[in-house]
Amino acid sequence: MKKLREKAHKILKKLFENYPEAKCSLEFKNPVQLLISTILSAQCTDKQVNKVAPILFKTFPTAKDIADSDIDEIKKIIKSTGFYNNKAKSIKNCMTSLVENYDGIVPKDINQLLKLQGVGRKTANVVLGDAFGVPGIVVDTHVGRISRRLGLTNNSTPEKIETDLEKVIQRENWTVFGHLVIAHGRKLCIARNPKCDDCFLTKECKFFQNEKGEKE
Repeated sequence: MKKLREKAHKILKKLFENYPEAKCSLEFKNPVQLLISTILSAQCTDKQVNKVAPILFKTFPTAKDIADSDIDEIKKIIKSTGFYNNKAKSIKNCMTSLVENYDGIVPKDINQLLKLQGVGRKTANVVLGDAFGVPGIVVDTHVGRISRRLGLTNNSTPEKIETDLEKVIQRENWTVFGHLVIAHGRKLCIARNPKCDDCFLTKECKFFQNEKGEKE
């Protein structure tokens, strides 16, 4: 475990050096907006969410406004984000439970967040980390893929990957780790045909070493 922690520290240092501006790319003014935008971001680019979300927030400024809204109105606004029927239902149900259980105020506790309809650990950790500064590791497709390639985990389920990463990454870096890895996943360590020749993590990368071994 000590060697894995040292490896994770080296990886994090290099990620910091190469992506100093890495941060949450979803635009928001308060925790409610971030919560909704994170739900919208499923199977959709953050860029597209940032185009659609302001329209939704202007139409329905508060959690109660969305909870009391006609779901068809939500669908019309968010249609371009994809899977809009399910997303509209999740957003309305989430805001309804937020109003009923927490007076429309997003809680800072992960267990309370997970009680909201439509909120899983990924969404909860995004909100905790970026809206409240509470450390949390967000495991999306980029983080899962790259963590396995780097040998920081052998697991495939988000919950187990999150647990593995928590053991090797310092708590104060949990939130930024997600931003850094996502930036790396978008630029170099893409799902298909990763740009290994341009990557600064090849010495730490289990995937690269395996690929290199097969070619030699």
